[in-house]
Order: sequence, then structure tokens, then C-alpha cells
Amino acid sequence: MNDSIDLARQHVEITRRYFARLGVAGMAGLNAVPAWAAAKKSTKKGKYALSDVISRLEYLTKAEDFNIVGRGDPKPHTLSPEQRLKVGLDPKTWKLEVLADPESDAQVERPLTLEAGTAFDWDQLMAMAEKHAVRFMKVMTCTNIAQPCGMGLWEGVPLRHLIWQARPVSNVRRVFYYGYHNDDAQQRFQSSLPIGRVLEDPPGEEPVILCYKLNGKWLTPESGAPVRMIVPDAYGNKSVKWLQRILLTNQFRANDTYAEWNNDTVSHTKTYARLIHAPAEVDAGQDIPITGLAQVGMSGLAKVQWSCLPKGGVPADDDSVYPSPGWHEAEILPPPKDWGGGLPDGKLPPNVNRFSDTTHAPLTWPLRDTIVHWAALLPPAKPGQYELRCRTIDANGYAQPMPRPLPKSGNNRIQTVPLEVKAATG
Repeated sequence: MNDSIDLARQHVEITRRYFARLGVAGMAGLNAVPAWAAAKKSTKKGKYALSDVISRLEYLTKAEDFNIVGRGDPKPHTLSPEQRLKVGLDPKTWKLEVLADPESDAQVERPLTLEAGTAFDWDQLMAMAEKHAVRFMKVMTCTNIAQPCGMGLWEGVPLRHLIWQARPVSNVRRVFYYGYHNDDAQQRFQSSLPIGRVLEDPPGEEPVILCYKLNGKWLTPESGAPVRMIVPDAYGNKSVKWLQRILLTNQFRANDTYAEWNNDTVSHTKTYARLIHAPAEVDAGQDIPITGLAQVGMSGLAKVQWSCLPKGGVPADDDSVYPSPGWHEAEILPPPKDWGGGLPDGKLPPNVNRFSDTTHAPLTWPLRDTIVHWAALLPPAKPGQYELRCRTIDANGYAQPMPRPLPKSGNNRIQTVPLEVKAATG
């Protein structure tokens, strides 16, 4: 079966309970799953095909269904197994260096280097994992793309444990880290973090990890195998794949590839809503079911709202007090029983951060740095041309796209979808 259609069915099941509770008859509009997946043509610039979003509808995304933002020529994940073995992208040959930046005065007592034969290897990582492994959910999202690339249950060890093995002494302000890119300096992809973010986690935040598993399975080459960085509160450019080298530096500036491309690389993940099912046309007199997802960023999520106004009637997008004219509340759907992502029976493994060890339910909902699904039933509208919109209200009371609406720091624009209400015939 087509993956998009199959995953769309799962979204139907998630939202069906909501509409059934309202006593809504005639679920044919939501049951016409092939019609959803058939919307394969992107429209105007800034819009995206419905099928692209449907293919990532599970709460946890299968590794093969992530929107892969790969770079390089050739892209590292396209190398043959023999080539990966040769360049250190296989557990048998993987090594990770941790050393002082030679272009700064950072001091490290025990550098872990290939030259000295002390580089950190796979067996050492697995030994560290026996004591310090953590698991948490995180949405992977790109700074300039309008929808999430996917959400995973990531497993790894906090980077700070490795940093301390190198014994930094003084003059360390940032951590520079690099992924493999064909041993070509022009292709190298790199990112950085303040040393404080690596060594200490803000209250309620997950640690920066050396990641080796996604949804309970070893990383695939496409996912960054054998080891990648995962920075839980940041956009995907911080979570560098195919990790091989770390420099501890006294430089105070970021060295991020994305910064060189005119992006804000210190922007935390933003909160925003997107429509998933929004009918292109309905008959007058019909209720209008809509569904969607919301990304929960640093500022949390309090509400999801929708508007349906005649074409050209635009509600205020930056109201910080709700409800404002034209906006109405949707329902944020509860956690699923089946988390998807290829987990056996859709069940989470034990010891997932922010989840109960006994009930395996999240301790709070929604969870920051993840996604949630939402739904709303719109009342019948008069015949005419309309525009559907959705937005979030974060935990601080700010309405999307506030408080950080600026481009290059994360795409949280207000989505607009056309709707035609047709006059009844006969």
C-alpha cells in the first residue's frame, strides 16, 4: 500500500475519535483517504503538497519517511558499505576526535586524537551507554522549511560525559563539531554550541547527545549513522550527522555552516500550527472538519486556533490576547496509544525521558520540542470563497507568528488555504 495513504489512515484514526465524540455523521470526507494522498502538486511558492505532509503523520516518523536534508557530492549516505567502512562511517571503523582548537588558546589535558591513537571509538561509546544512555522525543525541523521533517525517539549519551574525558582545563567557550563530508573542506558541514549548553541543561530540557539510535533501531546512513549529534531544543542544522570531530575553542563566535548561509543559528525551535486535512470545497449547510499538527517549540503550547473568513478578510495575526475576532479554538488531541515509527506494536521502550515508568504516558502534554495533532469542526458557511488559517498560542500567551516572526530564525508563518463553499443544487 502507498505509504502516504497508509499514514493518512492513521491520522484519520487519530482524529476520528474527536469527531465521533461530537456526534458528527457522514465521515466520508475524512475517510476518502486516497483523495488526500492524490494532492501531489505543490501550488504557489511557500505552499506544499498535502501528500508531503501526510507522509509524516505518525507521531514518530519511520527513519525512511523523514524528509532528508542531505548535503555533499556525493552525499555521505549514498556511499557504498565498503566506502563507509573505509572513511569511518561504520561502527567497526568509526572514531571521534575531541581536542583543543589549534587556532585558539583553549587548554585540554587529554585530547582524544587519531594521531595519538586515543580517539573515542564505538566500543567506548557502547560502554558509556550502559551507564548514561538517555531516550527522548524530538521533532526534527529545518529553519526555512514550512513543516517538520519528522519526529523521532532518539537514544544516545550526553555529550558532556565525553567532553569531560578530554579534561578541558581553561579558555573553553564553545564546542565546534563536524560531520564527514568527503574529506573536502569546501563541503564540510559544521555547527557549534556554547560550552555551557553542553555541560548543563536548562530546567526541563533534554541533554545534547551523541546519538546512535532512532525509534529503537540503529541509525541508518540517511539518518546520520553511525553517530550524529542531537540538540533537542534547536533546529536540525545543529544536529550534525556522521559526526567525526569536536574542537573545544575559546572563540566566542559561532562557526556554523548555516550562519554563513545567512541564518540565525541560535534560534530555538518555534511553536506553530499547520493544516493537514482542509477540504478544498464543501456544500453549503455542511459542517467542515479540519485537522492538523502543531510543532511545540521552546515556549510551549497552550492553544491551537483556526479562522475561516471570506477571501481577503485577514484576522490580526499577532494578537497576544485570545480569543480575538476571527479566531476560534481547535482541540489539541491527547497522546496516542500507538506511537508508530516502526516501534513494536507502537509501544515505547522503558526509560523514556518525560514519560512515566509505570504507565508509559507523558508526564505533561504537549511535550516541548515535539508535535501534537489537533482537530476542529467548523460550522456551515454561506456559499462563497473563503480562506482557512490556523495558528498557535504559546504557553506565554503569544499568538503565532509572535514572539519571533523574523525570517531566517525558523519558519512559523501563518498558513492560508482556500476553501470554496458551493451553493446547494436541486
